[in-house]
Amino acid sequence: MKKIAIITTHPIQYYAPWFKLLAERQNIKLKVFYTWSQAQDTVKDKTFGKTIAWDIPLLEGYEFEFVENVSKDPGSHHKNGIDCPELISKIETWNPGAILVFGWYLKSHFKVMRYFKGKVPIWFRGDSTLLDETSGVKTILRRLYLTRVYQHIDKAFYVGAENKRYFKAHGVKERQLVFAPHAIDNSRFADSEINQYEIQALEWRKELGFSEDDIVILFAGKFESKKQPDFLLEAVQKVNLQRETPLKLVLVGHGPLENKLKDLAENDRHVTFLPFQNQSKMPILYRLGNIMCLPSKGPGETWGLAVNEAMASGRPVIVSNKVGCTSDLVKHGQNGYVFSYDNEKEIENILIELNSERLKELGKHAENYIRDWNFEKIVEAIARELLKGHERR
Repeated sequence: MKKIAIITTHPIQYYAPWFKLLAERQNIKLKVFYTWSQAQDTVKDKTFGKTIAWDIPLLEGYEFEFVENVSKDPGSHHKNGIDCPELISKIETWNPGAILVFGWYLKSHFKVMRYFKGKVPIWFRGDSTLLDETSGVKTILRRLYLTRVYQHIDKAFYVGAENKRYFKAHGVKERQLVFAPHAIDNSRFADSEINQYEIQALEWRKELGFSEDDIVILFAGKFESKKQPDFLLEAVQKVNLQRETPLKLVLVGHGPLENKLKDLAENDRHVTFLPFQNQSKMPILYRLGNIMCLPSKGPGETWGLAVNEAMASGRPVIVSNKVGCTSDLVKHGQNGYVFSYDNEKEIENILIELNSERLKELGKHAENYIRDWNFEKIVEAIARELLKGHERR
């Protein structure tokens, strides 16, 4: 029986399901050490500005422990926000054959990497990219520092092409790199045989005053600068002056740009705001729109799992070239559209040409394409490496 310890901050909907899948393997024993003990039930999101309690189970089907975090300002937003003095001893007691760490920058996580290096294989998973990198002395110094950080790992499980490029730029060798795709629970977003999600979405559209012929663009996420919801709103408004049938825009979420967005949309009957929606509602929410848009400019849009979710819901996407998943998931004109993050004309040209029949076709391609990006492939990659034995560089 091969044992693996996973070190991460708190339960989230994108990890817990594949932790469960990995735990179901008969030849593997898994334990997750959560290092943000204050987040056992809810998470205070600093950008949404509200406490979030997910309405899907995140602690079922695998062994876990919340390790006491003694930080005076607990959280994953700064390196000293995760300070767990007992973490190393608890890992030693459990005696794993490999340790998978999420988030090297957190105080106790990096301590684990340093302490166990050369004793237990250290594996790492992250989704950073070079998309926001600029030239200059700071970048050079950061490259040197990160190269030293990644000398503490034996394997890096990269999530996509941009993430792989990042690891290689910081000294991680090809033989250390293992593909484990960024994924969501595709089955949770797939519709039933009777299309219950589509039916519920159609009813919701009617409640919001949309007709079956309306083309609805959906933005779902934090109303923050890096995601550029204001850029999208202004582009839609400009295009609606040119289109015979105006586009509808639904903005879902909360965040610091909320007041600005509502000011921009004042008296615009083509723009609708909806509050934050919990996980059980998301498969219906994505179907509320004909297409989903993530127009981020960065920094920090390292992947964009909302793109996976929209595609798994049978919807095409519009994404900027600053979204980390773009080069892996979005094929321009086949399952969605890509534009340069700061090019107003490019996104306007895409919006002008949108039509319902074409979007249905692109949506089918999107749903088919995303099937290969699933939790099973993450689990297979980790299990394969674990069962190889205790390899070291």
